[in-house]
Amino acid sequence: MMEQVQKVYAFLKESGTFYIATVDGDRPRVRPFGAIAVYDGRLYSCTNNRKQVFAQMQANPHVEISGMANGKWIRLEAEAVVDADPAARAAMLEACPELKSMYSLDDGIFEVFYLKNATGSFCSFTEEPEVVRF
Repeated sequence: MMEQVQKVYAFLKESGTFYIATVDGDRPRVRPFGAIAVYDGRLYSCTNNRKQVFAQMQANPHVEISGMANGKWIRLEAEAVVDADPAARAAMLEACPELKSMYSLDDGIFEVFYLKNATGSFCSFTEEPEVVRF
């Protein structure tokens, strides 16, 4: 399983910007993200708990992520699970130091979440999709 987490992490890191879709009532909402990390064998990202994306993930944790790099793309569906562990927040700040200009460990707004029950497809126009699960 860790190998699959690492593969998705490497792809999203290489993408630079990837997109997370949430559900808002009966409407999809998509926005760009760039922070990604692996901590404790899980794939993490983060947000601000004052943003709509956080409220949407709290109301419905099902998300879909898409990113593109080198002529390939990924579609990853998963559940976003908020992790209140300060060590997870610290790991995210360490993995993505640019976040330190926006967040700190105990600022009351910085939230990290990991993905569980994830199924992802690496796709291209020239190859069969490769499916990963973690």
